Amino acid sequence: MNHFIQPWLLGSALFIAACSPATPPQTPGTLKGESVTEVSGVMRYPASDFVEQRLGERGGTLRVSASSDAGSFDIHAQSNGNMQWLGRILFDCLVYQAEDGTLTPWLAKSWDISPDGLTYTFHLRDDVTFSDGERFDAEAVRVNLEHMRDPKTKSPLAAAYIAPYLQGRVVDDFTFEATLRTPYAPFLDVLSQAWLGMISPRQILDAPKSIASQPIGTGPFVLTGWVRDQGASFARRSGYHWAPPAIGHPGEAYLDGIELSYVPEAMIRYTSLEAADSDMALDAPAQNAAAIRANPALTLRNRIRKGNPARSITFNVERAPFDDVQVRQAVAKAIDREGLAWISGFGEYLAKGDFLAVNTPGYDPVARDALAFDPTAAGRLLDAAGWTGRDSQGFRTRDGQRLGATLLTYDNPAFPANVSVAAQADLRKVGFDLQIELLPITRVMALRYAGDFDAIGGGYWHTNTADGLYILYHSQSIPSARMIGQNVGHFRDASLDQLLGDARRSTDPAQRRALYRQAQQRLAETVPAVPSVESQMLLAYRKAVGGVLFDGSHNVPLFTSVWLAKEQP
Repeated sequence: MNHFIQPWLLGSALFIAACSPATPPQTPGTLKGESVTEVSGVMRYPASDFVEQRLGERGGTLRVSASSDAGSFDIHAQSNGNMQWLGRILFDCLVYQAEDGTLTPWLAKSWDISPDGLTYTFHLRDDVTFSDGERFDAEAVRVNLEHMRDPKTKSPLAAAYIAPYLQGRVVDDFTFEATLRTPYAPFLDVLSQAWLGMISPRQILDAPKSIASQPIGTGPFVLTGWVRDQGASFARRSGYHWAPPAIGHPGEAYLDGIELSYVPEAMIRYTSLEAADSDMALDAPAQNAAAIRANPALTLRNRIRKGNPARSITFNVERAPFDDVQVRQAVAKAIDREGLAWISGFGEYLAKGDFLAVNTPGYDPVARDALAFDPTAAGRLLDAAGWTGRDSQGFRTRDGQRLGATLLTYDNPAFPANVSVAAQADLRKVGFDLQIELLPITRVMALRYAGDFDAIGGGYWHTNTADGLYILYHSQSIPSARMIGQNVGHFRDASLDQLLGDARRSTDPAQRRALYRQAQQRLAETVPAVPSVESQMLLAYRKAVGGVLFDGSHNVPLFTSVWLAKEQP
């Protein structure tokens, strides 16, 4: 079984067609304590989670803990997951994506798209400034897009997201024209993500190295202090009044400030929240989820990130034995994802067998069960691949060679070592010898991008669009000297390339849905990686914390709307 196959997901979702009906079926329910609605296979959270419901109380400093430091505030040079929420504290984007995938205004009041999909004309707000006093205008947009793709920025994310961007033109002070090399349907979606926020053009041009530690944005807060791996402090930005209209927040942030502490120890994050020494834990420990829910002074939120789910294994398809699709299929079917979900998430994470998060626009349940846990089927696949012999230890052999590989991994709280050990034990049962090599993260990253590995453990790639499949699995995303690509397994499949390429070039939403449906089905057949669980964020906070809204792109908290009330006894 899969955790996310709940009663509310059954019914029409099992029989979804490539084109959605005129009025999609909707079934309400709950998912890990969260209210959800299923619409044509795609999960939706309630609108009230994303729109301010009442005016908050002004004042106070919110004490927040997070598990780790991103190491830099240069959003364009980062792919760290912290930037999903940290970026929203300091920076704003051109556009805002609502939870249902709708693109709405932010720093751009409106935009026009040419019929051929190659030219985007943005009409910008004329009342926005950066915290250094610099005016936000069309030239600022041009400078930011150039900074994202500048090789000196060494962007692992933003540059790839705007790769089709050819050039920009300042039409007038508050009108910017972006020209693409080829139609690129996700262009607005990616521009709404926190990693593509606007940085002061003066800072980019005059002091780019200072962005990492002294960032200057247009956001609702400004950075007032940072000690690496210890914490950061933020103060409310005076005069801020350009939050995205979609969230319904008027004027400045409610809080006077935010005190952020980096606390790697999960138990300390929990106990400090319980003792009221902190107000919010951004990485609430899953092992304490039940205790948090049982505490009347605390609230726990469990949110699925859009995009690609977490992976337990990514295969290097250029090396044996994973150059054989039957072996990859067998490994995927031999791993008990329900077990992995419980090991890593203590019942909070949802086991995952397909390649898009269930709340991503474009998700289709067509391949939901294609890689379901089935050791018997895994054995048949290995037999068909010729691995029919057995050695003295019970491992499969072929032509005198043992069936096995080395899984490269590092100390990663999001992918604990016991997950790898559990996968190793599952594969042992079908005769596959999986060895685990634990190395420092710098060494793992070097081997990862060089393609010098059999398989890599862990990893997820968050995005707010189904084009995340292109980022991870299209052959153009294979790492090279010109690009820090994310297709680290060097996976190549002409059919998948065609589907994903056509989808990002299509201007027809119905056609894109059909193409992404086929792409998800193709991925289940070719298995470049083994999905394990949905990528989820656990957020815990005290009842005194009000106004917690979630960002439509990332499903993480927006601090603009958060406020503090007097804690009740």
